[in-house]
Amino acid sequence: MSEPARIDLSTYFVTDAALSGERGVVEIVRAAVAGGVTAVQLREKDASTRELFELTVRVSEVTAGRAALLINDRVDVYLAARAAGVVVDGVHLGQRDLPVHLARTLAGAQAVLGLTANTPEQLAAVHALAPGTVNYLGVGVIRPTTTKPDHPAPLGLDGFARFAAVTPLPCVAIGGITVADAAGLRRVGAAGLAVVSAICAAADPRLAAAAFVEAWRGATMSERQRANHEQGAFVPHDGTKRSGVTA
Repeated sequence: MSEPARIDLSTYFVTDAALSGERGVVEIVRAAVAGGVTAVQLREKDASTRELFELTVRVSEVTAGRAALLINDRVDVYLAARAAGVVVDGVHLGQRDLPVHLARTLAGAQAVLGLTANTPEQLAAVHALAPGTVNYLGVGVIRPTTTKPDHPAPLGLDGFARFAAVTPLPCVAIGGITVADAAGLRRVGAAGLAVVSAICAAADPRLAAAAFVEAWRGATMSERQRANHEQGAFVPHDGTKRSGVTA
């Protein structure tokens, strides 16, 4: 049985059609990928099934071979895209979406499955699943954000650090993140930064994306190892927990 391809979660761009404005999602993705983002999540809650499928096809033409592509929520669109030969890597699910163990059954072993989690109870539920059901966690919000008005209480840097320290799964930080947060989040164990408005709404999305990429690279491995040692977190010698994901 096949397993998910290894993907780099370090600079993870999440789309938003409203924030993209007249430039459109595809052009914002094109700019973000040119700036160096390593993963793109297509998150378009208001699109119809057909619209989302067609957008997936167009975005995949930009990301294929350059960045991982994941679909927010829609396992059906992921499966349709795969059936059509589109290069798409997986699905990201929220707590109110399809149960992740069923999503794994439907999507198959080759799909990368991410899950939003931000409470001890949610983390315990993830740990109770069969190994390989979930490949990474989206953890946040780090600070208040208007992108998702119904977000839970912000975790802050310390809250994120405590969360990431008690799971072997890669944790991607999301919610109100700025370039100035990159080094600190990487030091406390983040596998990556998920960014929405800071790229979508930027005057120059390519430069905005490049700034996050550069900031992420600015944190050294020795700093991350020291921070995780102080927290008691496990970091494999090859860094897989913090920088990439496989089943």
